[in-house]
Amino acid sequence: MNFRNYFLLILLCLPCFMQAKNITISRLTCEMQEGLVVVEGAPRLGWVMESPENGTRQSAYEIDIREAFTGRQIWNSGKVYSSQSQLVSIEGADIRPDNPFNYSWRVRVWDETDAPSEWSREAQFRSASSRLSEGKWIGAITRQNAHLPEGRKFHGGELKKPEVKAAWEAVDTLAKKSICLRRTFQVGDTTEGNTNRQSSKKIVEATAYVCGLGFYEFSLNGKKVGNSEFAPLWSDYDKTVYYNTYDVTEQLRHGENAVGILLGNGFYNVQGGRYRKLQISFGPPTLLFELVINYEDGTSTTLRSDNDWKYDFSPVTFNCIYGGEDYDARREQKGWNQVGFDDSHWRPVVIQEAPKGILRPQMAPPVKIMERYDIQKVTKLNAEQVASASKSTKRTVDPSAFVLDMGQNLAGFPEITVRGKRGQKVTLLVAEALTDEGACNQRQTGRQHYYEYTLKGEGDETWHPRFSYYGFRYIQVEGAVLKGQKNPQKLPVLKNIQSCFVFNSAKKVSTFESSNRIFNAAHRLIEKAVRSNMQSVFTDCPHREKLGWLEQVHLNGPGLLYNYDLTAYAPQIMQNMADAQHTNGAMPTTAPEYVVFEGPGMDAFAESPEWGGSLVIFPFMYYETYGDDSLIKRYYPNMRRYVDYLKTRAEMGILSFGLGDWYDYGDFRAGFSRNTPVPLVATAHYYMTVMYLIKAAKMVGNDFDIHYYTSLAHEILAAFNKCFLNKETAQYGTGSQCSNALPLFLQMTQDSDEQGSYQPDAKLDEKVLMNLIKDVEAHGNRLTTGDVGNRYLIQTLARNGQHELIYKMFNHEEAPGYGFQLKFGATTLTEQWDPRQGSSWNHFMMGQIDEWFFNSLVGIRPSTTYQKFIIAPQPVGDLKYVKASYETLYGTIVVDWTSQNGTFTLNISVPVNTTAVVYLPGEKEPKEIQSGTYQLVCAK
Repeated sequence: MNFRNYFLLILLCLPCFMQAKNITISRLTCEMQEGLVVVEGAPRLGWVMESPENGTRQSAYEIDIREAFTGRQIWNSGKVYSSQSQLVSIEGADIRPDNPFNYSWRVRVWDETDAPSEWSREAQFRSASSRLSEGKWIGAITRQNAHLPEGRKFHGGELKKPEVKAAWEAVDTLAKKSICLRRTFQVGDTTEGNTNRQSSKKIVEATAYVCGLGFYEFSLNGKKVGNSEFAPLWSDYDKTVYYNTYDVTEQLRHGENAVGILLGNGFYNVQGGRYRKLQISFGPPTLLFELVINYEDGTSTTLRSDNDWKYDFSPVTFNCIYGGEDYDARREQKGWNQVGFDDSHWRPVVIQEAPKGILRPQMAPPVKIMERYDIQKVTKLNAEQVASASKSTKRTVDPSAFVLDMGQNLAGFPEITVRGKRGQKVTLLVAEALTDEGACNQRQTGRQHYYEYTLKGEGDETWHPRFSYYGFRYIQVEGAVLKGQKNPQKLPVLKNIQSCFVFNSAKKVSTFESSNRIFNAAHRLIEKAVRSNMQSVFTDCPHREKLGWLEQVHLNGPGLLYNYDLTAYAPQIMQNMADAQHTNGAMPTTAPEYVVFEGPGMDAFAESPEWGGSLVIFPFMYYETYGDDSLIKRYYPNMRRYVDYLKTRAEMGILSFGLGDWYDYGDFRAGFSRNTPVPLVATAHYYMTVMYLIKAAKMVGNDFDIHYYTSLAHEILAAFNKCFLNKETAQYGTGSQCSNALPLFLQMTQDSDEQGSYQPDAKLDEKVLMNLIKDVEAHGNRLTTGDVGNRYLIQTLARNGQHELIYKMFNHEEAPGYGFQLKFGATTLTEQWDPRQGSSWNHFMMGQIDEWFFNSLVGIRPSTTYQKFIIAPQPVGDLKYVKASYETLYGTIVVDWTSQNGTFTLNISVPVNTTAVVYLPGEKEPKEIQSGTYQLVCAK
């Protein structure tokens, strides 16, 4: 489009209440997190400012840190002349790892006129416990006595071997049972035998540190503490073990108290039963616990897990992360986690072997029940359908079966409220697809997975699984009837049933809406798929695998970072990757690496540069988003070891292993790359990781590595062009879209001069780009790329101004495209463009379009200076408007544009203490806008 600047309207904001020079501090963060943050060492602090005036900025700040209870000043920065308001170092502050008290801090700032704000409210952080490891790991049986097999090879055909079956069958059954643990303790200075006496000792702080493996539920005095599910977040327990921290000051009472812990298996102890993708055990369920209570008089009490605790079997009679869960409410022991319960029949705990991993505080947000869905449709299966479904699903379907359509595919579990007689059972089978008979179909997603609830017969009973989840839209109910239905067999009555959408509670930080129906719906499809797979790690699917396949982390990284607050989640992803790295530097395709893929045809799944490259690529995406280089510096040795490993696998600069452009598109069932040579894709990613490593070397100041890896990059570039470039046709590889998009994206379209040095070749670049465009057009404006190539295709076209072509590629209802999935009825992004061809209807690996929505249609892009943003919206096709917001560390950017009747109108809001460089459509010269709210208009 040809636009010219028409006029600039400034100041949409209305006059409002003025205080302290109109600048207020609205959000305090420690390590970019709100709330009580557990830190290791001196943390970095941050704050968000607001002002009704345009152009407000910070010129100085003062930070005050005190011991929360005593008020003792720990550190004061004095007035520091700086505009920095994020990742502010407090190095030098007396932050002690063994301090039992919280630290409180506040900040005030000075604006551009040197006028001070008021002091902010106070926020708190505390040092990670240095004594947690002094406690004992406790449970029902030791690993040694459980006879658990060692190793990470138990999957696929390996599980069918007689010797493997025999090894797992020899495991003591106690090793996989869910148990309850309890302990009573005194609070205050009550005298023995007088627990009702009011204590004179006031509790000022009480902090609990809990690590229950695989998963736990923590209660104090009969009430659950926190609202997390599947805690702690899973990891490679041989390398890292996460624990959770809780402020329980308000939950304690003077006198006697009771703590209760319910333990389940999780990924710590996958022994199978029903469906299982793999089997692995780091040990039987186990608990590490510490409760520190600080009193007003300066004394403290510590309760730890030790051999004074007792345990008994829980009502959870079966639990497996893959197979489902059973619960027998008849086995409930009322008051088991409260004071006054008679535990004389309970067993003394066993002191267990500690996991090998390093104890680390869980920084990433917990997984929670975030959404709930009600019944949309009910279908009763008739006798003929029941008989047929029993054959097609390979299980006996109960004649009482009916199927509920809950309207949304998701990751989670059902929750029921049921009334019936003691001993009656309700079975819940969940699935994302239906058989021809209309029954729940798990054939493609892992069967059998189900939940079974046995009633205690005491009025309304509400229950949901605690230690297992699945990907599903439909619920098949057996052994019950819905409230209001005929019930001649006197079956239990379901008074309520919901689908609980369970995902990581990392904050959603963006909104997106446009005038295009398909784009809006595609954004929702991607969001639901991402959330379904945003658990402890980014999984590939929430049913058959639940593994952290790594290519999604960087190939969808920008879209993920636009949409979610990953300030704490991403560092934990990096820790998992570092833990998964092999001693020779190799990176597996999954992290945590719960299974090592070995055997015929499995090598490509074990290692692939496009997957392992996340270790090197993702820290830079994090840095570009948040301005935080800590991940690059911390994991620089890991990055270098990985590149060095790739060098050992390369022959004359070419890598020839891996999955390549996995799931590329054509007139074939997707899977291994067929349009693009695997060595081309692998070598391009090899080059990419080396180029990122050179940037990292500059950031850590390693001159030797800069020169060494620069030389290596030149060798790879020369080998790549020699091997894959046809100079006569200006085609790379097979001339496929991925073949040409990758070298364009990575600026590998270079030619050698007389001295053999490679330099950018503008003519070659233009020819390759034209070949790429022609191929897209020759396929009817459709892509042929896959999981890997999609991002490079879309972003290469976008970076070269081909937004109209991208619009055509996705503004339709055919495959490949999001519109076809919508027409099919998908409610989450599916594994294949044609859902009928794929085995999963809940994958986000094809969700790379979200990056284009935000960096092109909305036009928000991070800058190399992190208090400056680029806003360059791209009106394309017949789009009439785009509305979006994006919450940065400094505040929320709002972009709202319309294109109607030959006029482009842009409304923007820029956070305090930042600036925006705005490019209007068709304008070559940008406008730099200070913080505030503005309207810019241009006409054709």
